[in-house]
Amino acid sequence: MTFLDYCLMPTLSLRTAGAHDAEAIAAIYNHEVENETSTFDLVPRTVDEQRDWLAARTGAFSVIVAQDSHLGVIGFAALSTYRDRAGYRTTVENSIYVRRDQQRRGVGRLLLTQLLDTARDSGFHTIIARIEATSTGSLALHESLGFVTVGVEREIGRKLGRWLDSTIMQKMLSD
Repeated sequence: MTFLDYCLMPTLSLRTAGAHDAEAIAAIYNHEVENETSTFDLVPRTVDEQRDWLAARTGAFSVIVAQDSHLGVIGFAALSTYRDRAGYRTTVENSIYVRRDQQRRGVGRLLLTQLLDTARDSGFHTIIARIEATSTGSLALHESLGFVTVGVEREIGRKLGRWLDSTIMQKMLSD
């Protein structure tokens, strides 16, 4: 991070997302759906679908947004259940999306750090990240915060005319 990035950080705040954030969140997510491989989703979300998604998330699973005082919402993050079966209930999965023109400013680090604190404070034991294998920035971010690679799922998705691998990273939250 550069000195300029540190100077810009006071303009950022993290907060729980509300229904009024649906349009900004959908815009960030839909860019990834239509142009990138950070999500294997192929169909953009409508603002109403995004609003419903936000409304369904509460407690530790609430969505966190990064808001720049000048630019509005520039990123969002959330925890999700890892698997439906009861035996997995102490494990969560994370998702982080930052507007492309705002990446490499520390926004993802702030969001992920908040998710880790939320997961730990909520009593979860471990957190999983599934990252498209060529997403070097996301892989490096997770590694810098203590995640380790525990596996790679080969060619499990197809998007933008190519097969995609998924790197599985994990961080233990409790001793």
